[in-house]
Amino acid sequence: MQCFIEGKSALQAAKSFKISYVSAKNYYQKFRKICAMISEEHYSLIRQKSVEYEEYFYIEKSKKQKKAVIFDAHNFLTFDYDGYIYTLLMPSLHKYKRQLLADNVEDAYLEEFNKFKRISRIIKVSKHYNTIVKFWNYFEKNIVLYKGISNELFAYYLKEFEFKFNYSKQEGFNLLLKHYFKEEI
Repeated sequence: MQCFIEGKSALQAAKSFKISYVSAKNYYQKFRKICAMISEEHYSLIRQKSVEYEEYFYIEKSKKQKKAVIFDAHNFLTFDYDGYIYTLLMPSLHKYKRQLLADNVEDAYLEEFNKFKRISRIIKVSKHYNTIVKFWNYFEKNIVLYKGISNELFAYYLKEFEFKFNYSKQEGFNLLLKHYFKEEI
C-alpha cells in the first residue's frame, strides 16, 4: 500500500517485498477500486456545491500522430469542487468507428475533431492555471509511467490519479488502510 501511495510500480513493489508481480498487480488493482469508492463517497457529500468543470481528451503519446486517434481517446469531464477534483469518464467513441468507416464520414468527423482540438488547446493555454489544469498536468505526467492501460481498466487508473491528487500521501495512505480493512471484514 505504501508503494502504491508513493507512486512505485507494481513491479517495484513486487521486488521490494519479494512477492510475485501478479500478486502486487492484484493488490494495486484492489487499491484502485478502493480509490474509486472513496472518490464516489466524497463526491456524494459535496455534489450539491457550485462547481467549475472542463472537458478533457486524453490520447496516449504513442497514438497522437495517428489519423483516427479520436476513436482511441479517453474523454472525461473534470470538476473542481473548491479544490477537490472529481472526474467522470465519458463513453468511448470506439464502438462508432466501424459505422463511421462504413458510412464514409470518418474524414469529415476527424476534420471537425481536429478543429475542436485546436480551439480547445488555445482556450486551455489562455486559461489561468487553475486546479483543473493542475490536475490534467499531474495526470499527463503520471499516466506515462504505465506502459499502456486497457480500456476496461482506464477508469480505475483515472480514479487513482484523482485520489492521489486530492489527498496528501499520508491522508491517502490512512484512507486506503481504513477502507481496505473495512472491505476485508
